[in-house]
Amino acid sequence: MKHIAVIGAGTMGNGIAHTFAQNGYKVNLIDINKASLERGLTTISKNLDRMIAKDVISEGEKSETLSNISTFLSIEEGVKQTDLVVEAATENIDLKLNIFKQLDDACAEETILATNTSSISITQIAAVTSRPDKVIGMHFMNPVPIMKLVEVIRGYNTSDSVTKTVMELSGNLGKTPVEVNDYPGFVANRILMPMINESIETLYNGVAGVSEIDTVMKLGMAHPMGPLQLADFIGLDVCLSILNVMYDGFKNPKYAPCPLLVNMVRAGKLGVKSGEGFYDYSQSKKAETISAQFSK
Repeated sequence: MKHIAVIGAGTMGNGIAHTFAQNGYKVNLIDINKASLERGLTTISKNLDRMIAKDVISEGEKSETLSNISTFLSIEEGVKQTDLVVEAATENIDLKLNIFKQLDDACAEETILATNTSSISITQIAAVTSRPDKVIGMHFMNPVPIMKLVEVIRGYNTSDSVTKTVMELSGNLGKTPVEVNDYPGFVANRILMPMINESIETLYNGVAGVSEIDTVMKLGMAHPMGPLQLADFIGLDVCLSILNVMYDGFKNPKYAPCPLLVNMVRAGKLGVKSGEGFYDYSQSKKAETISAQFSK
């Protein structure tokens, strides 16, 4: 397995492309928007520069990594002669189903189709293809070049051989793959999102403020960042989407999104990406200033 296609040049897509390319794989980075592709390549270049500054890689390794990446505006052109396609588009079920229908038509019969979805059913995605045995989840963590975990999610029909191949491939990237089964939220988000949601409920109910909640979890539970800061980093819209998937999947009220989270997303307060969430990022990307809404 030498040739990989990655669909989507956003945060996760360019991180996945970076990781494969840095480990010697030829990568076709695909996006329908030329500007997105350019931003993705710029991000990869800047992240490689950070690695050079930390003496993790050399200038030569940066050049080699970038030379391993080709860009495409067409799925049909970008997936030719690839061994694996990793879809990293927006977390939208209709969009993903449409992409996988296109991939099934455009890819060679033996090509493995993976999705980086953080919560959507692998089995549901696989059902729109003629190769459900070759459809699997590869849930990378953000930032992809740094985070070691890859959640490898088996759909109902994913074959043992495909699962083994993807587990080994993830290990070859320097990651630690963990095999899980296909249920709403998988493992990572089934545990993480209720904690984030409960943290938002705690704020909503006036038990404590933003920094107090995050400080308790950082100092008391040894979390590297508090749950509200983490929610901002992930994107409050993404958190809401994942909670909705779990709520719909389990029909259990414990997964129902907090009304505060719903309202913040409606108001466009999405966290780092919008410049404000539980913290204000207008002056710094670091969670140093509490949003005015919560600092009264």
